[in-house]
Amino acid sequence: MGLWKLLRGVRQLELHRLILVLIFFCLLSMAFLAYYISNSPKIKEAPPLPFSECGGVVAAGDGVQRAPLFLPPFSGRQRTVKPVDNSRTEPVVLVFVESIYSQLGQEIVAILESSRFRCHTEIAPSKGDMPTLMERDRGRYALVIYENILKYVNLDAWNRDLLDKYCSEFSVGIIGFFKANENSLLSAQLKGFPLFLHSNLGLRDYRINPAAPLLYITKPNEVEQGPLPGDDWTVFQSNHSTYEPVLLASTKSSEALAHLGPHRALHATVIQDLGLHDGIQRVLFGNNLSFWLHKLIFVDAIAYLTGKRLCLSLERHILVDVDDIFVGKEGTRMKVSDVKALLNTQSKLRTLVPNFTFNLGFSGKFYYSGTEEEDEGDDMLLQHKEEFWWFPHMWSHMQPHLFHNVSVLSEQMRLNKLFAQEHGIPTDMGYAVSPHHSGVYPVHSQLYEAWKSVWGIKVTSTEEYPHLRPARHRRGYIHNGIKVLPRQTCGLFTHTIFYNEYPGGSRELDKSIRGGELFLTVLLNPISIFMTHLSNYGNDRLGLYTFESLVKFVQCWTNLRLQTLPPLQLAEKYFQIFPEERDPLWQNPCHDKRHKDIWSKEKTCDRLPKFLVVGPQKTGTTALHLLLTLHPAIISSFPSPVTFEEVQFFNGPNYHNGIDWYMDFFPFPSNVSTDFMFEKSANYFDTELVPKRAAALVPRAKIIAVLINPVDRAYSWYQHQRAHQDPAAINYTFHQVVTAGPSSSKELLVLQSRCLKPGEYAAHLERWLVHFQSRQLYVVDGSLLRSNPALVMEGIQRFLGVTPIFNYTQALMFDESKGFWCQRMEGGRPKCLGKSKGRKYLEMAPETRAFLMEYYREHNLELLRLLNRLGQTLPLWLREELQSSSWS
Repeated sequence: MGLWKLLRGVRQLELHRLILVLIFFCLLSMAFLAYYISNSPKIKEAPPLPFSECGGVVAAGDGVQRAPLFLPPFSGRQRTVKPVDNSRTEPVVLVFVESIYSQLGQEIVAILESSRFRCHTEIAPSKGDMPTLMERDRGRYALVIYENILKYVNLDAWNRDLLDKYCSEFSVGIIGFFKANENSLLSAQLKGFPLFLHSNLGLRDYRINPAAPLLYITKPNEVEQGPLPGDDWTVFQSNHSTYEPVLLASTKSSEALAHLGPHRALHATVIQDLGLHDGIQRVLFGNNLSFWLHKLIFVDAIAYLTGKRLCLSLERHILVDVDDIFVGKEGTRMKVSDVKALLNTQSKLRTLVPNFTFNLGFSGKFYYSGTEEEDEGDDMLLQHKEEFWWFPHMWSHMQPHLFHNVSVLSEQMRLNKLFAQEHGIPTDMGYAVSPHHSGVYPVHSQLYEAWKSVWGIKVTSTEEYPHLRPARHRRGYIHNGIKVLPRQTCGLFTHTIFYNEYPGGSRELDKSIRGGELFLTVLLNPISIFMTHLSNYGNDRLGLYTFESLVKFVQCWTNLRLQTLPPLQLAEKYFQIFPEERDPLWQNPCHDKRHKDIWSKEKTCDRLPKFLVVGPQKTGTTALHLLLTLHPAIISSFPSPVTFEEVQFFNGPNYHNGIDWYMDFFPFPSNVSTDFMFEKSANYFDTELVPKRAAALVPRAKIIAVLINPVDRAYSWYQHQRAHQDPAAINYTFHQVVTAGPSSSKELLVLQSRCLKPGEYAAHLERWLVHFQSRQLYVVDGSLLRSNPALVMEGIQRFLGVTPIFNYTQALMFDESKGFWCQRMEGGRPKCLGKSKGRKYLEMAPETRAFLMEYYREHNLELLRLLNRLGQTLPLWLREELQSSSWS
């Protein structure tokens, strides 16, 4: 019996062990299977095929081939259309929106901004005054756009007559949109026009009327088959010869209104008013801009109604960069079949886009770091290296802003160059791209130096200037001899490798290509550099699918002429088209998280000033600079060996040195919250570009201006120039200088301008107020600064919010020989400014003073109004001028 129990116990123990072994084996198998699945190449479907030729494109979900275009006879009418000539207007668009938040209004402005067309936005007035339309004898706007055309139609009689007369006199056209809603009448006549609107319709099969005069980019040989989105479409109906249909569609079903004609008849959803009714040309849309074809027609309408003044040429240059060659991880890289597909697609695209060539960016360290099949793909790329263009990344694909030493950074580049030379990769393209755009913008000066010394780089590109988003604001610039071009994304990233796993679904990619974001990028930019990655050309080869489909779609629907240029030629072309972008506008890196992440950790925005003393010259700014530096919490910039206490960064060639150069003029603050760093450059005040540049870099800075009587300032500048042996000041009296006529010598007119223009204080202050809030601006009475500096400094300290309040009464003493206040040193000795300050000279001739008082009369009145508006105290000298001239 005991033996039997023993045997049972042993069997149960063996069973328990067997179960544990089985559980362990199952867990081990699951872990192995999970590892195998995650690290093995996916079993995937065949790569998607690009769009077919134009005639074979099928609308998504419709299954119907595109039909050839057929339009009824009304498209063949012959009419005389008055050519548009609004050359007497400024090339600016006036946009009337429903509100600053309205979606359509934002889309209108986005297209204008993307095209780099200047615009002015106003809330559409139902009642009240129209904005000023004319300035002297020129029109202020070349085109008027109404987000809601009813706001135009229902204007009060006075404003409607005012706007229509302006449009008629200056040949200014109007674009308007009508978006139906649940309260819209199904049928109504547009007030004041021989035009009927039928709303809240469902439509299908969009067609383009080839007889529409406004067509420029749009190619009228396609039909957009299938239902149009939504049932809130409006169609236009008229028998008047002034109206020409632009886009037409048929109703979705046989339930069409009886007066619209039979089912499948064509109805105009966008019409062009040729101006035969009232002399004003218009384009009216029966919906908003949500449908892609409306955006294309909208761009054409802008071009037509402005006489091609607001219009890009038909040329479009595209360059496709393929980043990260050799870099991708196993399972995502290109194999031999992928390289063959790359070559095949490049050949096909060259028949459509002259000179099309993929531009390959490489990091040599990762060569031969894939699977055996992928390493063979690496070899095949190099076998066909002459078929492509090449550009370098970093050797190890590291971010350059992490390197603080130029020589170490250069060594990384030399390794990549050595790899290129060993494998016969061309090294003379003059173009490079930094991994993750690091060091390009914000500028890492070491990167630019290393690029030039190792590779001779002349061109790069980035998506970060001035910011990543919105993409329509991306621009180019030139820094340290290197042209930086804007780079565009195309919806393909390193992880975007399978068509059916595209974020949001594959329809999102197709939508971007077919009239969406990618299409609009090409439409609205004469030059586009697209960023793609190695992984987009393996796997489902989405890079090939995307660009072959995009090119075919663009050529089906537009007259755009696509072509490709090498990067150096592309950069030359870019800055020929946009010369105004050559000069950068430096932003504050700490105000953009992405910028801060790719900016050297050794740099800090704490080395930027909290306030600026901006001038103008000869008003006492040097004295103010000295007084400020006496305060224990106020720290001045380091002196310049060239311009002494002035940095003169924002107003001249120093600006091109970049913000690293600028920050080197400031110490690291010991206490960021209580230390107040500043710089004084007196020629900032009246230099046109300075307020915009300063606001971009130090938008929270406070601005201090010192104003004296502009008559005395002008005379002081003249005497300053005499002391510096200016030939014009030596050869001409002050009266001759300020009264010189426009036919005088260039040297004399330059001196006259520097004497007179800075004293037009109100105009310059208004420019600062465009970029800074009124609470950031403080006007110092320069005459009071001279007579009672302690009182003035007390006001400045309150304005700055600096603590502790410093007692300037104890720190200063009056020097009788100099005639002004100086720093009190130990032992009661005065320390005054140099000999050039407080210089004495002959009194101004009375007739010259009288001439200048009259010259500045209106300018001083403007200053009076401005200071009253700002709530700032009037300077003593201004009050005296008002009293002496008996001004009211």
